[in-house]
Amino acid sequence: MAMFPERLLRGYESFRTGRYPSENERYRHLAETGQRPETMIIACCDSRAAPEVIFDAPPGELFVVRNVANLVPPYTPDGEYHGTSAALEFAVMGLRIRNIVVMGHGRCGGIAAALREDPEPLSPGDFIGKWISLLEAPVAECACHTGLAPEERRLLLERISVAHSLRNLRTFPCVRTLEERGKIALHGAWFDISLGELHVYDEAGDSWSALDETRLHTDAA
Repeated sequence: MAMFPERLLRGYESFRTGRYPSENERYRHLAETGQRPETMIIACCDSRAAPEVIFDAPPGELFVVRNVANLVPPYTPDGEYHGTSAALEFAVMGLRIRNIVVMGHGRCGGIAAALREDPEPLSPGDFIGKWISLLEAPVAECACHTGLAPEERRLLLERISVAHSLRNLRTFPCVRTLEERGKIALHGAWFDISLGELHVYDEAGDSWSALDETRLHTDAA
């Protein structure tokens, strides 16, 4: 039997001797009362873009679902296995989430694979190719923008795919109904790995803006 990864053992030791003692009451409270997060984040599996780290979230604050390229499939109640859809249904109907954030990020391998520009493309395998096919419509929309360098095209698709996932969220009756009643809000975000910057999406204006330092300090005050 393989040995448990040493790096994880060291990390757990640091957690038990550092973070856990300072938050043990919170953990015990969560264990006794259950989770009550107000925000769900649908993010990419990419190890460089962890929502809990980016938002400095304590345990119990975020309900996080991660998949390749942070995609939301359309509502398809066909009796098959749908991990992201099941998590979404649980968050909305069970946890009564108030916010859903679809968060993309820079240099996304799934996006590069959809554009067929990745020097080491993802193998279609048994599952990845089908999953990435969810990006066919965003890729077609992206193709309407001509004269872009490869990096610009990837960035454009990373952002168009977030908007597309927001539209797919509204194909779920529970999400659409609660949004119409003002009980839930949908948000788009994009994280720049190299700069550590978060950009937010203005859906009404179809525009993106970075959360600058001035605004962050003003909000903190």
